[in-house]
Amino acid sequence: MGTDTNTRKGRAGWHLTHDLDDFLARAGAFLRSRPAPHTVPLTVTETLRTRGRSVYGDGAPEFGVLERDGEVRAAFFRTPPHWLNLTAVTPQEADTLAARLAALGRRPPGVHADSGTAAAFAEAWQRHTAAPVALRQRQRLYRLGTLTAPGPVPPGRPRVAVASDRELLRRWHDEFSASVGLGTVRGSAEWADARIDSGTITFWETPDGTPVAMAGTSPRVAGQVRVTTVYTPPGLRGRGYAGAATTEVSRAARAAGAAEVLLFTDLSNPTSNGLYQRIGYRPVADFAVYDFTWASPSGAVRAHGHSSSRDQPSPARSSSRR
Repeated sequence: MGTDTNTRKGRAGWHLTHDLDDFLARAGAFLRSRPAPHTVPLTVTETLRTRGRSVYGDGAPEFGVLERDGEVRAAFFRTPPHWLNLTAVTPQEADTLAARLAALGRRPPGVHADSGTAAAFAEAWQRHTAAPVALRQRQRLYRLGTLTAPGPVPPGRPRVAVASDRELLRRWHDEFSASVGLGTVRGSAEWADARIDSGTITFWETPDGTPVAMAGTSPRVAGQVRVTTVYTPPGLRGRGYAGAATTEVSRAARAAGAAEVLLFTDLSNPTSNGLYQRIGYRPVADFAVYDFTWASPSGAVRAHGHSSSRDQPSPARSSSRR
């Protein structure tokens, strides 16, 4: 993509680049001005900045900033082969971006954005490319209010995952990915190593020291932390382990100084949405994920809808579903 600017004085135009530093210099203040709705670009770009682009796949990340007279209106990023992540735009702005990317031959596998933006971009993408689009998932972003244990705390205690937990984390990551129904490009071993290094996975373990659930958090950036990767193995569900683990990582994030603690849920799962509200999470905004498909050179239709390592917007669903 290189660096490509298409802005006329008095008009909005998209500045496209592969350069993370350039993107953050232009859009960093804008993203930090609304940490909750911008949680995904904030956490992903922070991970790219601190750990390098290899954590999200082999392709060069792509970034865009919509500017008018020096003021940032919107931004997007994509870490191939994952979805395009787009901040709020008008239908006209979505159309302009879709036309621009289509003209450049870009083929994002889908889009993740607030519900209105995602629908507008998906419709525009279909108009400009004739590629079929399909709604994959509706999500809700929550913000923690007053933290409250969701019920009787199950016997046991929290514990941060360490190197000796690597094989368990790897296995649970694979099970988590399968149960969520979103593919993953990043290997489970690499994911486990990164989470152990950063100390961002917490187990709930029984009094005899057996891990029975896990919950993770994203890096803290712009004062916000996002809860991710809440998982309980099928045979251990319904005992309050996921709620206990989520309560603990939420408490720890607050204690470490996070001004906002956030999480995404899958709106098709009423159990998890109810659980997180009982803990104290309150709705912020609704989001959506759309998949795009196209014909391969052989004529077969290909569909993509990858989720990356759990720093990307996978919902933090409860143990009732995983």
